[in-house]
Amino acid sequence: MPEIRHAVVPDIGDNQQLPLVEILVAVGDYIELNQGLITLESDKATLEIPATFSGRITELLVSTDDLLSAGSPIAAVAVEDTVTEEGEAAKPTETVKPVISAAVPHSPLPPTPRSETVTPLVAGVAPYASPLVYRFARELGVDLKHLTGSARHGRITRDDVMQYVKLALNARQQPQKETTHFSPGLLPWPELDFSRFGEVERQPLTRVQKISAANLSRNWALIPHVTQHDRADITELESLRMALNQENPAAGAKITLLAFLLKASAAALQAFPRFNASLDIDSGELILKKYLHIGFAAETPQGLVVPVVRDVDNKNVTQLALEIAALSRKARDGSLTASEMNGGCFTLSSLGGIGGLAFTPIINAPEVAILGISTASWQPVWNGSTFDTRLMLPLSLSYDHRVIDGAAAARFTVYLSRLLADIRRLLI
Repeated sequence: MPEIRHAVVPDIGDNQQLPLVEILVAVGDYIELNQGLITLESDKATLEIPATFSGRITELLVSTDDLLSAGSPIAAVAVEDTVTEEGEAAKPTETVKPVISAAVPHSPLPPTPRSETVTPLVAGVAPYASPLVYRFARELGVDLKHLTGSARHGRITRDDVMQYVKLALNARQQPQKETTHFSPGLLPWPELDFSRFGEVERQPLTRVQKISAANLSRNWALIPHVTQHDRADITELESLRMALNQENPAAGAKITLLAFLLKASAAALQAFPRFNASLDIDSGELILKKYLHIGFAAETPQGLVVPVVRDVDNKNVTQLALEIAALSRKARDGSLTASEMNGGCFTLSSLGGIGGLAFTPIINAPEVAILGISTASWQPVWNGSTFDTRLMLPLSLSYDHRVIDGAAAARFTVYLSRLLADIRRLLI
Protein backbone atom coordinates (compact mmCIF):
# COMPACT_ATOMS: atom_id res chain seq x y z
CA MET A 1 0.00 0.00 0.00
CA PRO A 2 1.30 3.46 -0.82
CA GLU A 3 2.24 5.54 2.18
CA ILE A 4 0.55 8.93 2.48
CA ARG A 5 3.04 11.63 3.40
CA HIS A 6 2.75 15.40 3.60
CA ALA A 7 4.94 17.71 1.53
CA VAL A 8 5.69 20.74 3.70
CA VAL A 9 7.40 24.11 3.37
CA PRO A 10 11.05 23.69 4.43
CA ASP A 11 13.09 26.26 6.32
CA ILE A 12 13.04 29.13 3.83
CA GLY A 13 15.29 31.42 5.83
CA ASP A 14 12.53 33.83 6.75
CA ASN A 15 10.59 33.91 10.03
CA GLN A 16 7.58 35.69 8.59
CA GLN A 17 4.72 34.10 6.72
CA LEU A 18 4.92 34.46 2.97
CA PRO A 19 1.97 34.60 0.54
CA LEU A 20 1.48 31.72 -1.89
CA VAL A 21 1.29 33.25 -5.38
CA GLU A 22 1.23 30.15 -7.60
CA ILE A 23 0.42 26.44 -7.32
CA LEU A 24 2.52 24.48 -9.81
CA VAL A 25 0.89 21.03 -9.45
CA ALA A 26 -2.58 19.48 -9.27
CA VAL A 27 -4.27 16.48 -7.65
CA GLY A 28 -3.35 13.33 -9.55
CA ASP A 29 0.03 14.67 -10.74
CA TYR A 30 3.05 12.44 -10.22
CA ILE A 31 5.84 14.60 -8.81
CA GLU A 32 9.55 13.94 -8.97
CA LEU A 33 12.22 14.83 -6.43
CA ASN A 34 13.12 18.55 -6.73
CA GLN A 35 10.05 19.33 -8.84
CA GLY A 36 8.51 22.71 -8.00
CA LEU A 37 5.28 22.53 -6.00
CA ILE A 38 4.37 26.12 -5.18
CA THR A 39 5.80 29.62 -5.45
CA LEU A 40 6.02 31.94 -2.46
CA GLU A 41 6.74 35.65 -2.67
CA SER A 42 8.71 37.83 -0.30
CA ASP A 43 9.18 41.57 -0.48
CA LYS A 44 12.35 41.07 -2.57
CA ALA A 45 11.94 37.90 -4.64
CA THR A 46 9.89 34.81 -5.41
CA LEU A 47 10.85 31.40 -4.08
CA GLU A 48 9.90 28.11 -5.69
CA ILE A 49 9.42 25.32 -3.13
CA PRO A 50 10.58 21.91 -4.45
CA ALA A 51 9.38 18.42 -3.61
CA THR A 52 11.62 16.48 -1.22
CA PHE A 53 10.39 13.09 -2.40
CA SER A 54 8.54 11.50 -5.32
CA GLY A 55 4.95 10.33 -5.44
CA ARG A 56 1.42 11.05 -6.62
CA ILE A 57 -0.55 13.98 -5.20
CA THR A 58 -3.81 12.87 -3.56
CA GLU A 59 -4.84 16.19 -1.99
CA LEU A 60 -3.77 19.81 -2.14
CA LEU A 61 -3.74 21.45 1.29
CA VAL A 62 -3.14 25.05 0.15
CA SER A 63 -4.85 27.74 -1.88
CA THR A 64 -3.56 30.82 -3.67
CA ASP A 65 -2.97 33.78 -1.31
CA ASP A 66 -2.51 31.48 1.71
CA LEU A 67 0.19 32.67 4.11
CA LEU A 68 2.78 29.92 4.67
CA SER A 69 5.88 29.47 6.78
CA ALA A 70 8.34 26.68 7.58
CA GLY A 71 6.42 23.46 8.29
CA SER A 72 3.17 24.48 6.60
CA PRO A 73 1.64 21.45 4.78
CA ILE A 74 1.40 21.77 1.00
CA ALA A 75 -0.04 18.50 -0.26
CA ALA A 76 -0.77 14.88 0.65
CA VAL A 77 1.36 12.55 -1.48
CA ALA A 78 1.09 8.80 -2.02
CA VAL A 79 4.65 7.42 -1.90
CA GLU A 80 5.43 3.99 -3.34
CA ASP A 81 8.93 3.49 -1.95
CA THR A 82 9.84 3.02 1.69
CA VAL A 83 12.63 5.55 2.00
CA THR A 84 11.66 7.99 4.70
CA GLU A 85 11.95 11.72 4.42
CA GLU A 86 14.19 11.69 7.48
CA GLY A 87 16.44 9.18 5.74
CA GLU A 88 16.72 11.42 2.72
CA ALA A 89 17.58 14.42 4.82
CA ALA A 90 19.89 12.66 7.20
CA LYS A 91 22.96 13.09 5.05
CA PRO A 92 25.88 14.78 6.83
CA THR A 93 26.28 18.50 6.54
CA GLU A 94 28.22 19.69 3.56
CA THR A 95 31.50 21.51 4.12
CA VAL A 96 31.73 24.28 1.57
CA LYS A 97 35.14 25.15 0.20
CA PRO A 98 36.18 28.72 0.89
CA VAL A 99 35.03 31.06 -1.89
CA ILE A 100 34.63 34.78 -2.27
CA SER A 101 31.00 35.84 -2.26
CA ALA A 102 29.18 39.13 -2.05
CA ALA A 103 28.37 40.69 1.28
CA VAL A 104 24.78 40.65 2.44
CA PRO A 105 22.83 43.34 0.51
CA HIS A 106 22.99 46.80 2.11
CA SER A 107 25.91 45.70 4.33
CA PRO A 108 28.71 48.29 4.53
CA LEU A 109 31.33 45.54 4.63
CA PRO A 110 33.23 44.66 1.42
CA PRO A 111 33.16 41.09 -0.03
CA THR A 112 35.49 38.85 1.94
CA PRO A 113 36.51 35.22 1.71
CA ARG A 114 34.29 32.98 3.79
CA SER A 115 34.62 29.41 4.97
CA GLU A 116 31.74 27.87 6.84
CA THR A 117 29.74 24.72 7.21
CA VAL A 118 26.13 25.06 6.13
CA THR A 119 23.27 22.64 6.16
CA PRO A 120 21.67 22.39 2.72
CA LEU A 121 17.97 23.29 2.61
CA VAL A 122 17.22 19.73 1.52
CA ALA A 123 19.94 17.19 0.79
CA GLY A 124 20.23 16.51 -2.92
CA VAL A 125 18.23 19.61 -3.90
CA ALA A 126 19.62 22.07 -6.46
CA PRO A 127 21.43 25.20 -5.18
CA TYR A 128 19.28 27.28 -2.83
CA ALA A 129 18.15 30.36 -4.74
CA SER A 130 14.97 32.00 -5.96
CA PRO A 131 13.68 31.49 -9.52
CA LEU A 132 14.68 35.08 -10.31
CA VAL A 133 18.27 34.34 -9.32
CA TYR A 134 18.23 31.09 -11.34
CA ARG A 135 17.00 33.03 -14.38
CA PHE A 136 19.60 35.77 -13.87
CA ALA A 137 22.36 33.14 -13.58
CA ARG A 138 21.21 31.38 -16.76
CA GLU A 139 21.32 34.70 -18.66
CA LEU A 140 24.96 35.13 -17.64
CA GLY A 141 25.93 31.49 -18.18
CA VAL A 142 26.73 30.94 -14.49
CA ASP A 143 26.38 27.51 -12.88
CA LEU A 144 25.05 28.09 -9.37
CA LYS A 145 26.73 24.90 -8.17
CA HIS A 146 30.00 26.88 -8.08
CA LEU A 147 28.57 29.51 -5.69
CA THR A 148 28.02 29.68 -1.95
CA GLY A 149 25.20 32.00 -0.94
CA SER A 150 25.82 34.91 1.40
CA ALA A 151 22.26 35.04 2.75
CA ARG A 152 20.78 33.02 5.59
CA HIS A 153 21.14 29.22 5.31
CA GLY A 154 23.45 29.67 2.32
CA ARG A 155 20.79 31.15 0.01
CA ILE A 156 22.36 32.50 -3.19
CA THR A 157 21.42 36.09 -4.02
CA ARG A 158 21.68 38.15 -7.20
CA ASP A 159 24.62 40.01 -5.64
CA ASP A 160 26.43 36.69 -5.21
CA VAL A 161 26.01 35.98 -8.93
CA MET A 162 27.20 39.45 -9.91
CA GLN A 163 30.23 39.19 -7.64
CA TYR A 164 31.04 35.80 -9.15
CA VAL A 165 30.96 37.25 -12.68
CA LYS A 166 33.12 40.21 -11.66
CA LEU A 167 35.70 37.89 -10.16
CA ALA A 168 35.63 35.74 -13.28
CA LEU A 169 36.32 38.79 -15.44
CA ASN A 170 39.12 39.92 -13.13
CA ALA A 171 40.59 36.43 -13.28
CA ARG A 172 40.73 36.72 -17.06
CA GLN A 173 42.13 40.25 -17.08
CA GLN A 174 44.62 39.68 -14.22
CA PRO A 175 45.81 36.06 -14.40
CA GLN A 176 47.53 34.68 -11.33
CA LYS A 177 50.30 32.16 -11.47
CA GLU A 178 49.20 30.44 -8.28
CA THR A 179 45.87 28.66 -8.03
CA THR A 180 43.50 30.46 -5.65
CA HIS A 181 40.43 29.28 -3.81
CA PHE A 182 38.22 30.96 -6.42
CA SER A 183 37.17 28.71 -9.30
CA PRO A 184 35.13 30.65 -11.85
CA GLY A 185 34.60 27.67 -14.13
CA LEU A 186 36.66 29.32 -16.88
CA LEU A 187 39.92 28.21 -18.34
CA PRO A 188 42.86 30.31 -17.10
CA TRP A 189 44.10 33.04 -19.38
CA PRO A 190 47.01 31.61 -21.42
CA GLU A 191 50.43 32.83 -20.33
CA LEU A 192 52.98 32.85 -23.13
CA ASP A 193 56.41 34.31 -23.64
CA PHE A 194 55.74 35.69 -27.11
CA SER A 195 59.37 36.71 -27.57
CA ARG A 196 60.18 33.00 -27.96
CA PHE A 197 58.52 33.11 -31.37
CA GLY A 198 59.86 36.39 -32.69
CA GLU A 199 60.36 40.07 -32.04
CA VAL A 200 57.67 41.83 -30.00
CA GLU A 201 56.93 45.33 -28.74
CA ARG A 202 54.86 46.32 -25.71
CA GLN A 203 52.57 49.35 -25.87
CA PRO A 204 50.81 50.59 -22.73
CA LEU A 205 47.06 51.10 -22.94
CA THR A 206 45.83 54.66 -22.60
CA ARG A 207 43.62 55.60 -19.68
CA VAL A 208 40.61 55.81 -22.04
CA GLN A 209 41.34 52.35 -23.43
CA LYS A 210 41.59 50.86 -19.93
CA ILE A 211 38.27 52.40 -18.91
CA SER A 212 36.64 51.27 -22.16
CA ALA A 213 37.94 47.72 -21.74
CA ALA A 214 36.51 47.45 -18.22
CA ASN A 215 33.14 48.92 -19.23
CA LEU A 216 32.81 46.78 -22.36
CA SER A 217 33.72 43.59 -20.47
CA ARG A 218 31.12 44.33 -17.80
CA ASN A 219 28.40 45.27 -20.30
CA TRP A 220 28.98 42.23 -22.51
CA ALA A 221 29.04 39.84 -19.54
CA LEU A 222 26.04 41.21 -17.65
CA ILE A 223 23.65 42.26 -20.43
CA PRO A 224 21.99 39.56 -22.60
CA HIS A 225 22.62 41.09 -26.03
CA VAL A 226 20.58 40.41 -29.16
CA THR A 227 21.18 42.29 -32.43
CA GLN A 228 18.47 43.12 -34.97
CA HIS A 229 19.74 43.91 -38.49
CA ASP A 230 17.85 46.00 -41.05
CA ARG A 231 18.36 48.37 -43.97
CA ALA A 232 17.07 51.88 -44.62
CA ASP A 233 16.60 53.47 -48.04
CA ILE A 234 18.38 56.84 -47.73
CA THR A 235 18.40 57.77 -51.42
CA GLU A 236 16.23 60.89 -51.02
CA LEU A 237 17.75 61.72 -47.63
CA GLU A 238 21.25 61.78 -49.08
CA SER A 239 20.11 64.01 -51.95
CA LEU A 240 18.56 66.42 -49.43
CA ARG A 241 21.69 66.40 -47.27
CA MET A 242 23.95 67.26 -50.20
CA ALA A 243 21.59 70.00 -51.38
CA LEU A 244 21.48 71.60 -47.91
CA ASN A 245 25.28 71.66 -47.72
CA GLN A 246 25.52 73.25 -51.18
CA GLU A 247 22.95 75.89 -50.26
CA ASN A 248 24.71 76.80 -47.01
CA PRO A 249 28.48 76.43 -47.58
CA ALA A 250 29.27 78.85 -44.74
CA ALA A 251 26.93 77.33 -42.15
CA GLY A 252 29.83 76.51 -39.84
CA ALA A 253 29.59 72.74 -40.10
CA LYS A 254 28.52 70.33 -42.80
CA ILE A 255 25.29 68.49 -42.18
CA THR A 256 26.27 64.85 -41.88
CA LEU A 257 24.17 61.71 -42.02
CA LEU A 258 24.76 61.37 -38.28
CA ALA A 259 22.73 64.54 -37.65
CA PHE A 260 19.73 63.04 -39.44
CA LEU A 261 20.23 59.76 -37.59
CA LEU A 262 20.16 61.59 -34.25
CA LYS A 263 16.92 63.34 -35.17
CA ALA A 264 15.24 60.19 -36.49
CA SER A 265 16.42 58.14 -33.49
CA ALA A 266 14.87 60.68 -31.12
CA ALA A 267 11.53 60.29 -32.87
CA ALA A 268 11.82 56.49 -32.72
CA LEU A 269 12.60 56.64 -28.98
CA GLN A 270 9.48 58.73 -28.45
CA ALA A 271 7.41 56.17 -30.35
CA PHE A 272 9.00 53.24 -28.44
CA PRO A 273 9.63 54.50 -24.88
CA ARG A 274 11.02 51.18 -23.57
CA PHE A 275 14.13 51.87 -25.66
CA ASN A 276 14.57 55.14 -23.74
CA ALA A 277 14.84 53.43 -20.37
CA SER A 278 17.18 51.86 -17.84
CA LEU A 279 16.63 48.68 -15.84
CA ASP A 280 16.77 48.75 -12.04
CA ILE A 281 17.14 45.05 -11.27
CA ASP A 282 17.25 45.47 -7.50
CA SER A 283 13.85 47.16 -7.36
CA GLY A 284 12.40 45.23 -10.30
CA GLU A 285 11.52 48.49 -12.06
CA LEU A 286 12.05 50.03 -15.47
CA ILE A 287 13.08 53.70 -15.36
CA LEU A 288 11.44 55.47 -18.32
CA LYS A 289 13.13 58.75 -19.21
CA LYS A 290 11.22 61.83 -20.30
CA TYR A 291 14.26 63.47 -21.90
CA LEU A 292 16.15 62.58 -25.10
CA HIS A 293 19.93 62.79 -24.79
CA ILE A 294 21.72 60.68 -27.42
CA GLY A 295 25.40 59.75 -27.47
CA PHE A 296 27.58 58.98 -30.47
CA ALA A 297 30.78 56.93 -30.47
CA ALA A 298 33.80 59.00 -31.43
CA GLU A 299 37.18 57.53 -32.33
CA THR A 300 40.15 59.41 -30.88
CA PRO A 301 43.91 58.74 -30.66
CA GLN A 302 43.38 57.87 -26.97
CA GLY A 303 40.53 55.44 -27.65
CA LEU A 304 36.76 55.37 -27.99
CA VAL A 305 34.65 58.02 -26.22
CA VAL A 306 30.92 58.76 -26.33
CA PRO A 307 29.93 62.46 -26.29
CA VAL A 308 26.25 63.10 -25.56
CA VAL A 309 24.01 65.52 -27.48
CA ARG A 310 21.28 66.77 -25.16
CA ASP A 311 17.61 67.46 -25.93
CA VAL A 312 17.90 66.12 -29.47
CA ASP A 313 14.13 66.35 -29.95
CA ASN A 314 14.23 70.15 -29.46
CA LYS A 315 16.98 70.85 -32.03
CA ASN A 316 16.90 70.99 -35.81
CA VAL A 317 19.33 69.13 -38.04
CA THR A 318 21.58 72.16 -38.53
CA GLN A 319 21.90 72.68 -34.77
CA LEU A 320 22.66 69.00 -34.30
CA ALA A 321 25.35 69.10 -36.99
CA LEU A 322 27.05 72.07 -35.27
CA GLU A 323 26.93 70.35 -31.88
CA ILE A 324 28.28 67.07 -33.31
CA ALA A 325 31.19 68.94 -34.89
CA ALA A 326 31.99 70.80 -31.65
CA LEU A 327 31.87 67.67 -29.49
CA SER A 328 33.95 65.73 -32.03
CA ARG A 329 36.67 68.40 -31.92
CA LYS A 330 36.75 68.28 -28.13
CA ALA A 331 36.91 64.48 -28.24
CA ARG A 332 39.92 64.54 -30.57
CA ASP A 333 41.86 67.05 -28.47
CA GLY A 334 40.94 65.32 -25.20
CA SER A 335 39.03 68.24 -23.69
CA LEU A 336 35.62 66.57 -23.23
CA THR A 337 34.28 66.98 -19.71
CA ALA A 338 32.61 64.21 -17.73
CA SER A 339 29.25 66.00 -17.95
CA GLU A 340 29.53 65.95 -21.76
CA MET A 341 29.73 62.16 -21.70
CA ASN A 342 27.07 61.41 -19.07
CA GLY A 343 23.29 61.17 -19.11
CA GLY A 344 22.82 59.45 -22.46
CA CYS A 345 19.59 57.56 -23.21
CA PHE A 346 20.70 55.83 -26.43
CA THR A 347 23.94 55.58 -28.42
CA LEU A 348 24.83 55.64 -32.12
CA SER A 349 27.97 53.87 -33.29
CA SER A 350 28.79 54.64 -36.92
CA LEU A 351 31.37 52.79 -38.98
CA GLY A 352 29.98 54.14 -42.23
CA GLY A 353 33.11 56.08 -43.03
CA ILE A 354 35.27 52.97 -42.75
CA GLY A 355 33.29 50.13 -44.29
CA GLY A 356 31.55 46.90 -43.43
CA LEU A 357 28.15 45.28 -43.86
CA ALA A 358 26.96 44.78 -40.26
CA PHE A 359 28.25 44.33 -36.71
CA THR A 360 27.10 43.80 -33.12
CA PRO A 361 27.66 46.97 -31.08
CA ILE A 362 27.93 46.52 -27.30
CA ILE A 363 25.28 48.29 -25.25
CA ASN A 364 26.48 51.31 -23.30
CA ALA A 365 25.12 50.56 -19.79
CA PRO A 366 22.89 51.68 -18.17
CA GLU A 367 21.19 52.18 -21.53
CA VAL A 368 19.19 49.29 -23.00
CA ALA A 369 19.96 49.68 -26.71
CA ILE A 370 22.55 50.94 -29.17
CA LEU A 371 22.33 51.50 -32.93
CA GLY A 372 25.21 50.50 -35.19
CA ILE A 373 25.49 52.09 -38.65
CA SER A 374 27.55 50.53 -41.43
CA THR A 375 28.46 51.73 -44.93
CA ALA A 376 25.63 52.68 -47.28
CA SER A 377 25.79 51.12 -50.74
CA TRP A 378 23.85 51.22 -53.98
CA GLN A 379 21.71 48.12 -54.37
CA PRO A 380 18.93 46.89 -56.67
CA VAL A 381 15.56 47.04 -54.91
CA TRP A 382 12.38 45.52 -56.34
CA ASN A 383 9.59 48.10 -56.56
CA GLY A 384 6.87 45.65 -57.58
CA SER A 385 7.51 45.66 -61.31
CA THR A 386 11.19 46.48 -61.87
CA PHE A 387 14.43 46.85 -59.96
CA ASP A 388 15.42 50.34 -58.86
CA THR A 389 18.93 51.27 -57.77
CA ARG A 390 18.68 52.64 -54.23
CA LEU A 391 21.18 53.80 -51.61
CA MET A 392 20.70 51.37 -48.70
CA LEU A 393 22.04 51.96 -45.20
CA PRO A 394 22.70 48.89 -42.97
CA LEU A 395 21.47 49.24 -39.39
CA SER A 396 22.43 46.98 -36.45
CA LEU A 397 20.37 47.44 -33.29
CA SER A 398 21.71 45.68 -30.18
CA TYR A 399 19.22 45.55 -27.31
CA ASP A 400 18.92 44.26 -23.76
CA HIS A 401 16.69 41.20 -24.04
CA ARG A 402 15.62 41.56 -20.39
CA VAL A 403 13.80 44.76 -21.33
CA ILE A 404 13.09 44.49 -25.06
CA ASP A 405 11.80 41.48 -26.98
CA GLY A 406 12.56 40.64 -30.58
CA ALA A 407 9.24 41.84 -31.97
CA ALA A 408 9.67 45.30 -30.41
CA ALA A 409 13.23 45.53 -31.76
CA ALA A 410 12.05 44.66 -35.28
CA ARG A 411 9.27 47.26 -35.07
CA PHE A 412 11.78 49.87 -33.87
CA THR A 413 14.15 49.34 -36.81
CA VAL A 414 11.26 49.26 -39.30
CA TYR A 415 9.92 52.53 -37.88
CA LEU A 416 13.38 54.12 -37.96
CA SER A 417 13.95 52.92 -41.54
CA ARG A 418 10.69 54.51 -42.66
CA LEU A 419 11.66 57.82 -41.09
CA LEU A 420 15.02 57.79 -42.87
CA ALA A 421 13.41 56.78 -46.17
CA ASP A 422 11.01 59.75 -45.99
CA ILE A 423 12.30 62.40 -43.60
CA ARG A 424 9.00 64.30 -43.99
CA ARG A 425 7.52 61.79 -41.52
CA LEU A 426 9.40 63.64 -38.77
CA LEU A 427 6.90 66.48 -39.25
CA ILE A 428 3.90 64.27 -38.51
